[in-house]
Amino acid sequence: MPPPAAVVTDIEGTTTRISFVHDVLFPYARARLPDFLAARAVEPEIAAALAEVRHLAPGAPELATLLSWMDKDAKITPLKTLQGLIWGEGYESGALHGELYADVAPSLRAWHAAGVRLCVYSSGSEAAQKLLFRHTQEGDLTGLLSGFFDTRIGAKREPASYVSIAAATGLPAADMLFLSDVGAELDAAAAAGWRTCQLLRPQDAAVPAAGHAHAATFDAVAAAFRLPAAIA
Repeated sequence: MPPPAAVVTDIEGTTTRISFVHDVLFPYARARLPDFLAARAVEPEIAAALAEVRHLAPGAPELATLLSWMDKDAKITPLKTLQGLIWGEGYESGALHGELYADVAPSLRAWHAAGVRLCVYSSGSEAAQKLLFRHTQEGDLTGLLSGFFDTRIGAKREPASYVSIAAATGLPAADMLFLSDVGAELDAAAAAGWRTCQLLRPQDAAVPAAGHAHAATFDAVAAAFRLPAAIA
């Protein structure tokens, strides 16, 4: 088969170690959420997110609801929006830096240079995705990425979400390659007609999923799908 025309990548366990999200980003947002809401709750974007929290959990205090969702790592849009805004302050201040596996940036540069369309699909908000790729140890990589998709387009384990992403890119599903460490997400993408590859990062101990190609690095993805080799 020819190389894919587009590569869509997950973040946690795929481009970035899971522990960075759970041990760095999540605690950072949790510790700052009360003061953040107290200071900025009337701002339009934050007020809209809080209104959605009240709609989803009527009668419950917003802060308690958000903290409960954080503890469960709930993939809920208003929570992800608020986390992204808090992380934005951290990235801009220099307190946070985006972390990528060493093979990711060189591969993304090579694939972009060859005309492959690159996108991100993560449960983290679009804003949070952009912040992570803008503030990496390899510099600002957002110019390599032509699309950012989050839970507003649909849940990652639903085939309809991948149908919508393919429609947004204007490419046939068969030309799309999805990279993730989670088998259920890859199953959904495959059901929508996508090509799939599971990232099995040794540090993240992902369980191999049947029915999908497997790779330990983006270099291995390139070899398996006839994509260009990484740019040193």
